[in-house]
Amino acid sequence: MTIDAVEQPAPLAGNDGDTRLRQWFARRSWYRWYALGVLTLVYTSSHVDRQIVAILLEPIGQDLGASDTQLGFLVGLTFAVFYATLGIPIAMIADRSNRRNIITAAVVIWSGMTVLCGYAQNFLQLALARIGVGVGEAGSSPPSHSLISDLFPASLRATALGIFAVGVNLGVLIAYLGGGFMSEAWGWRWTLIAVGLPGLLIAAITFFTLIEPKRGASETKAAKPDEQAPPLRNVWRKMWRTPALRHLTLGAAVAGFSGYGIVMWTPTFLMRSHGLSAAEVGIVLALMSGVLGGIGTYSAGYLADGLAKRDERWRAWVVGAAKVLTVPFFIGFFIVEDTRTALLLFAVPAFLSGFSLGPTFALVQSLVDIRMRAVASSILLFLLNIIGMGLGPQVVGILSDLFSGQYGDESLRMALLVPAVVNIWCGLHYYLAGRALGQAGNGPARPTIN
Repeated sequence: MTIDAVEQPAPLAGNDGDTRLRQWFARRSWYRWYALGVLTLVYTSSHVDRQIVAILLEPIGQDLGASDTQLGFLVGLTFAVFYATLGIPIAMIADRSNRRNIITAAVVIWSGMTVLCGYAQNFLQLALARIGVGVGEAGSSPPSHSLISDLFPASLRATALGIFAVGVNLGVLIAYLGGGFMSEAWGWRWTLIAVGLPGLLIAAITFFTLIEPKRGASETKAAKPDEQAPPLRNVWRKMWRTPALRHLTLGAAVAGFSGYGIVMWTPTFLMRSHGLSAAEVGIVLALMSGVLGGIGTYSAGYLADGLAKRDERWRAWVVGAAKVLTVPFFIGFFIVEDTRTALLLFAVPAFLSGFSLGPTFALVQSLVDIRMRAVASSILLFLLNIIGMGLGPQVVGILSDLFSGQYGDESLRMALLVPAVVNIWCGLHYYLAGRALGQAGNGPARPTIN
């Protein structure tokens, strides 16, 4: 299995059962980019509904009387366990059936459950509704990765998936900016209702305008119509026995632990330690994590594709270098007491934190067989989210409560240093993944220019 592909993918066409509207879209020269835009919109919606709770933690905790450990559980394990575990069986279905329909159903479920979160009357009800959000979002990313990989050749795949990954930052921007103002104006309940409803419109756009492309349409050799998707154990074995895939998956999991641990608690940290209001936090983080982070996420995919023309190993090394570079700036952000200085330091990791998304997604899709793509993506996301989303926010919440006796109101500041330093470990895995790309057995690397 190589990661080379033709520059121009095969033409797309709707299935015989597609509506005239879908077929009209599929025949347009710009359809691939339109489809990428719709899938990015879907991904944005998922991260709005996922991240909105982060800026609402403080009012939710005060209203429901929840501790930091409980709040960490709310934004971590309640969501991550179901999101991650259901992703694999849904991805197995996606490798065998219509991916567009799966994505549409997923959007409807997570949007409806986000609305239900606003009606929760106690912590248990809110936790159950968040589980529902996780169940819905489990059906989105693996089929989307697989679709995009059929729309774009390997030479453009990191760029395309980098654009798709910007949905994380757009979601953060909307969640923080809108959530900050809406929570002050309407309260946390109506905020959740307001961000959940637009997902139903996005689901309709997805269902009525996207087609199900031919499997492997962007490859030199497409999947045969009668070719069967391999069993789950074969995909696991492929990913574990391929050194580059193994280190990419472990690196992504560690990146998730650091990223989710920090992003879910930064709004609360700025409110507690720097005295910012919810609206002020929303503006600051929308500009930093949303705008600046979005530029960084896109840049990572573009940079990886560009540097890989000289040396394939840079597809992974770009990520490793970025992760290690964030560490001193994160430490400064959490330690410095002056708000302006702290935010200036935060600008660097805000730009670099999303570097892992596009290149990682693209490499995994390129290094596995065509009929493994959705399941391989789900395995990557399973570990990323169980370790990252599940444990990251939870560990920070537990540490904050443990440190409260010694540091009082500043306990969260000290707890956040742990996921910051973990990025060094993450960088090591991406370095090893890059080194493996240049070795026999992981697909031929392009020649290195000395």
